Amino acid sequence: MTPTTFSSHLRFPKLRAVDVRPQRQNGHVYYLLADPLELREDSLLVPQTFGPLLALCDGSQADAVALSRTLAQRYQLVLDPVTVRQILDALDEACLLENERSAAALARKIADYRMLPARPASHAGLAYPDEPEALIRVLDGYLTAPVGPRGVDDWARRNGSALRQEVSGVFSPHIDYTRGGPVYARTWQAAAEAAQAAELVVLIGTDHHGDDLFTLTRQSYATPFGVLPTATAVVDDLTQAVGEEAAYAGELRHLREHSLELVAVWLQYARRGRPVALVPVLVGGLHRFFGDPRGPTADGRIQRFMETMRRHMAGRRTLVVASGDLAHVGPVFGGQPLTHATRARLRAADDEVVERLAAGDGEGLYQAVRGAQDRHNVCGVTPGYLTLAILGEGVRGERLAYDSCPADEADTSAVTIGGVVFGNGE
Repeated sequence: MTPTTFSSHLRFPKLRAVDVRPQRQNGHVYYLLADPLELREDSLLVPQTFGPLLALCDGSQADAVALSRTLAQRYQLVLDPVTVRQILDALDEACLLENERSAAALARKIADYRMLPARPASHAGLAYPDEPEALIRVLDGYLTAPVGPRGVDDWARRNGSALRQEVSGVFSPHIDYTRGGPVYARTWQAAAEAAQAAELVVLIGTDHHGDDLFTLTRQSYATPFGVLPTATAVVDDLTQAVGEEAAYAGELRHLREHSLELVAVWLQYARRGRPVALVPVLVGGLHRFFGDPRGPTADGRIQRFMETMRRHMAGRRTLVVASGDLAHVGPVFGGQPLTHATRARLRAADDEVVERLAAGDGEGLYQAVRGAQDRHNVCGVTPGYLTLAILGEGVRGERLAYDSCPADEADTSAVTIGGVVFGNGE
């Protein structure tokens, strides 16, 4: 094969949606390319020098020759077509390019996933114990976690309970238990009776690796406490409401996504291991609506999703759970290091978000984040917004707890979290 002749599967190369992270190894700096869908088990290290090449793998360049030419013209980076081809071959072999190879690998993995008896607890044994008794001891320990400076702000215990009606919804963190355990505990303590009485649980969680508005699955969710069976009839109706292709395009992201799994564990812990019918939904961001003055509720998919969900909730004890954290700020998330002053401003912004949740004001929640162009990276906006929309007019929330969790060793980055339960007011 001559240097100017390239296989069709390497024409117009486009990198798949992968995680790209800087990494230092043996004194050299690389980009670690990790596939959230794990079509291949191994990650790929690419020297950071080749960063511009990765950026150009967006489907706009015809082949290695075009890439080589554009690198020289745009970035003054000299890479001959043969070297570029070798890098493209490595990306292709790792199934990191959008082409026939990765499509076939994806189809095989989806088929294997759907054949599993349940979606496995992929973080068990890593983020939390995989043995039920040990897990209960860990979760029990968070119930009495201390409250203090730079620790959990226990709103409910400090101000007294304001919610007088039966709990119908929850806003729960999905951060790791090591940092978020006490806020999880206070949230699920308040929701325990509703969780135990529920006949159906709608679990809406942030999709950290995709931006599809809704991503569904018919798979049930396993935890160390057993299996939460998916309400497939509900999922099938939701599929019709939002469109089958859109609903399942990213289904495999359920396999590794932690936002539903970490909350499902607390749900089943609150239910003392008893299963309940579950509707697991991953959701993308609302940024797509920032330029539309009508807002998200004008979108037909959201309208149909809410209508379908309410129809299935009618006559059933239903708990709607939003799995979402609050802000993600600091150098770890591409921002400036936190200072005393910026921490105070961050807390004020978080208070506004949580107040909108507690007021049952989904539109106000959306507008607060939209107005700030989501500069604090609030990942719980979509789950919170949809939960309030499903619960409908008259819903009110009770603020339970808040915490700011360090996100780097220097404590200059943070993830903030909060817990809220919802009812129909007094």
